[in-house]
Amino acid sequence: MTSLGIVFPGQGSQSLGMLADIAEKYPEVKATFAEASMILGFDLWKLTQEGPAEDLDKTINTQPALLTASYAIWRIIQAKKHIQPALFAGHSLGEYTALVCAGALKFSDTVKLVASRGLYMQEAVPTGEGALAAIVGLDNDTVKAVCANAALDDVLAPANFNSPGQVVIAGHTAAVFRAITLAKEAGAKLAKQLPVSVPSHCVLMKPAAEKLANLLEAIEIQIPILPVINNADAAIYDNVKSIREGLTRQLFMPVRWVEIIQFFNNQHIDHIIECGPGKVLSGLNKRIVADLQLTNTSDLANLQNLLA
Repeated sequence: MTSLGIVFPGQGSQSLGMLADIAEKYPEVKATFAEASMILGFDLWKLTQEGPAEDLDKTINTQPALLTASYAIWRIIQAKKHIQPALFAGHSLGEYTALVCAGALKFSDTVKLVASRGLYMQEAVPTGEGALAAIVGLDNDTVKAVCANAALDDVLAPANFNSPGQVVIAGHTAAVFRAITLAKEAGAKLAKQLPVSVPSHCVLMKPAAEKLANLLEAIEIQIPILPVINNADAAIYDNVKSIREGLTRQLFMPVRWVEIIQFFNNQHIDHIIECGPGKVLSGLNKRIVADLQLTNTSDLANLQNLLA
């Protein structure tokens, strides 16, 4: 019998026009976006469909847009198929979606929460002072050594362990550029800056994490109905306190995605659905555990294949 896991994407999976074809067939999409728009005070669906792209890509907008899109697809799946996953997880922002879908957080609270999270992240580091870069083709220890050698007096550290041989680093812009040079010298197949201005998942985000912790104390959180694996420890949340602490630490600690998918595999989960726009996670997951059955909901055809 197939054991099922669900994963939810984070920033980088957004695109103009996302879910347009799905929205034409399933009213849950626009209904979910209408709910989010009422909370945010602007038309979130219009932004995702018409842009401009630079506004959608602003962290403060991207986070509620992706949360809403992924949650809308989950609502469709639940309404049409009534599946019972064994595990949930989400990549960075996607962890919030996982907690909503697992019943730990209310969607209405979380829309406001992730919009504030995005604002705090943007405020933590002035534009131009922080950067991210993808390093491909080096093992984790080599990337850590590159970061240590390139940091000098700046902040620089691995931010996302995305798949074997693919690590994203984050920190001060000058240090990231130094690391790109050192990574290429160390034999990296690819070392390039990413088009993201917020250096997430490093200690530069600690001021944002402190503000976020105050918000998390003020909202209602329940024990998840279904297990959710957190980013910071690659472990299952087992109480409300651990959720508040995990979401706070997640901002300045690396995303341990390789370990998360290995955890799925160790729990004998053989089918993982990427619930949300895009198929970034499906690509990563295939490189982590080659024989997983992978499904994405990136367009109407894929979603209908899943529902069938």
